[in-house]
Amino acid sequence: MQWLAKFIYHKILGWKVVGNINFSKDKVKKAVIIAAPHTSWHDFYIGILLRSVLGIQTNFIGKKSLFRFPFGWFFRTLGGAPVDRFNNENKVQAIAKMFKKRDEFRIAMAPEGTRKKVEKFRTGFYFIAKEAKVPIIMFTLDFENKQNKISAPFYPTDNMEADFNFIYNFYKGVKGKIKAYS
Repeated sequence: MQWLAKFIYHKILGWKVVGNINFSKDKVKKAVIIAAPHTSWHDFYIGILLRSVLGIQTNFIGKKSLFRFPFGWFFRTLGGAPVDRFNNENKVQAIAKMFKKRDEFRIAMAPEGTRKKVEKFRTGFYFIAKEAKVPIIMFTLDFENKQNKISAPFYPTDNMEADFNFIYNFYKGVKGKIKAYS
């Protein structure tokens, strides 16, 4: 199926991938992967195709309502797990525990937490990476240039402000599918 994903991604859609395309081969078996800007439902299939093109296993979380009938089985098959955003449990610790239970686990997240324009990223992905002691790998959803740029693994430090400045800088100038939300 990888050849089909490559054909669709490169030839039909005209996308390319640049940057750290070998992170799975570099023994990065666990990571929080953040994809931005998240402006459209189109981001989902680009991400699914990208993981097939790269030949890596990734998982994702989504709001619980996405996992109801009739689409729940589909999202679970693709590696999804539902999250109840209104439950009082500590989601950061619950997701960090998933890393401890597996030898290989990469979770993809949208740092904005929504498809709408936001002034700053939410912090959950950051604290998950710190709690699980795994790197953050950033990738762009750059519809203007039809490319996914992938960062080197970045380990959060104890300076959250500097870390977020570094992360924001990676996404600087990237235009999502809906430019008004980028």
